[in-house]
Amino acid sequence: MKITVGRRLAGIAARTPPTYHRHITMISTRCDDPRVGPVEQTGIPAAALFHSLSDPTRLAILCHLALGEHKVVDLVTHLGAAQSTVSKHLSYLRQCGLVQSRAAGRASLYSRAVPEDLTGLLAAAQRLLAVTGDAVELCPTYGTGSHSDSARPAGSGPARDAR
Repeated sequence: MKITVGRRLAGIAARTPPTYHRHITMISTRCDDPRVGPVEQTGIPAAALFHSLSDPTRLAILCHLALGEHKVVDLVTHLGAAQSTVSKHLSYLRQCGLVQSRAAGRASLYSRAVPEDLTGLLAAAQRLLAVTGDAVELCPTYGTGSHSDSARPAGSGPARDAR
C-alpha cells in the first residue's frame, strides 16, 4: 500500500537532503587590535553582553541601581513601569550576571553585580555617543527612526518623515 501526498511519495524528502540555492558567508570575528583582546574567544559573549544592555528599561534599571540597593517596588515607582515589566528585566539582568539580589524579609533587594565595571562600561558608552553625535540615533537599522510609526510608543516624539 502506497501513501501518497499530492504527487510525491511520502518519504522522498527523507532520502535526499535539502539543497539551498544561496551561499552562506561566514562572518569573521577576528580583531587584530591588541587592546581589544582575542575576539575569536570573546565575540559571542560580548555580543550577548551588549544585547543585554540594548533595552532602555534595562539601562534605566542599571543606572538607578548605581545609587544603591533597591526593591522592585522602588524601581517600579522610579521608572513608572509595570511591576511585571521591571521584574522581567531584573530577571534577565540577573541571568546575565549584571544584577544580584539578596533577601530582606519578604522582599528582595537588587544591586549591580559588578558596579565598577558597569559604571566604566556605561561611561565609555556615553563618551562614544558624544563622539558619534546623532549617527547612532539616526541609524536606519537600530536608531530611533528604524521603527515603523505603528510600533512607535505613544508620546515618544514625532514620527520621522518617510524617505
